[in-house]
Amino acid sequence: MPRTPPTSDRILTTHVGSLPRGELVSDVVLAAEQGEPVSDELFDAVLSEAIDTEVERQKAIGIDIVSDGEFSKITYASYIQHRLTGFSGNSALVTPADLDEFPIAAELARSRRTSPLKFQRPACTGPVGVRTTVPLEGDIRRMQAAVAKHKPTGAFLTAASPGLIAIFHPNRHYPTHAAYLGALAKAMRAEYRAIVDAGFDLQIDCPDLAMGRHTIFKQASDSAFLRHAEEQVEALNDALAGLPAERLRMYVSWGNYEGPHTHDIPLDKILPVILKGRPRQLMLEAATPTHQHDWRVFERIKLPADKVLVPGVIDVTNNYVEHPEVVAGRIERFAGVVGRERVIASTDSGFAAFAGDQMVDPKVAFLKLGSLVQGASLASRRLWGRA
Repeated sequence: MPRTPPTSDRILTTHVGSLPRGELVSDVVLAAEQGEPVSDELFDAVLSEAIDTEVERQKAIGIDIVSDGEFSKITYASYIQHRLTGFSGNSALVTPADLDEFPIAAELARSRRTSPLKFQRPACTGPVGVRTTVPLEGDIRRMQAAVAKHKPTGAFLTAASPGLIAIFHPNRHYPTHAAYLGALAKAMRAEYRAIVDAGFDLQIDCPDLAMGRHTIFKQASDSAFLRHAEEQVEALNDALAGLPAERLRMYVSWGNYEGPHTHDIPLDKILPVILKGRPRQLMLEAATPTHQHDWRVFERIKLPADKVLVPGVIDVTNNYVEHPEVVAGRIERFAGVVGRERVIASTDSGFAAFAGDQMVDPKVAFLKLGSLVQGASLASRRLWGRA
């Protein structure tokens, strides 16, 4: 399996994970989620072909570190209900505080998402443990086949952090939030290790460390939220114990939805907590209008010497295609603060957080990825002093 190389002579490119799914993939995944009869053979055949095509397309565009598009997952968090015990029933999705405040904006945001979003968000109602590893084994096998065939520079698979699972699936069993996190960490440890052992980089999705502030913890104070965030990072580090930090990516965002984002907790408040995480690569949303200035935070809070920054330089919530010069400028600002060898260029978030979801025209999404590659190339020439 390819390993992510050091960025010694150019800016590498990647993305956050989820990519637009074709209609057949969405139909199969949604049908399976809703209990409709879908044979294992059909599910695997559809997913295998789609992932092979998608890895080939990412490489052709010029993306260095590719993923499986998260094609097998109903969402980047709720997929765990099929892999872990202890979850049942349903729970309401907590509305972000900014959309509570601006109901018209909330309705506009909902109208732009094409996903039916008809899936269960079960609560934790019993002891959490590993139910089955079969879906994970399928993800690994399909991605290994595609990577072996197309040979990208690097490859990664995503997994939910204990804190992310906790904000999507409320605790109704454990006596404390910390106890719930501990159980989730223990249960997810096998998935994390299996991905790394299979030869892939592991991306841990941690929107809980930013988005959690204005969702599940929106009634709390900043200080109370930061105490919870400390617990979430401790649980994550426990789950990642023994895994090489250089193979780990930690993704943090304030939520990939179109909204005012007027309640986003500032990066400088949460960064000291985030930096305590074991993963070497820190992936941050940085292209949305609310967070384009966040590169300045690293002037005040220095990136530790053992970390690599992976800023989002492409917004995934609109159909504008960023000009390569805009992308290059965003990359260069981060490189000017933390060093050119410590920057990998990415998207802000995934293009399709839910199966069937489509905020961005798929054709536009791939033009955006192309602009990411072109912008990284422009930045590389200038940062390394090439003509």
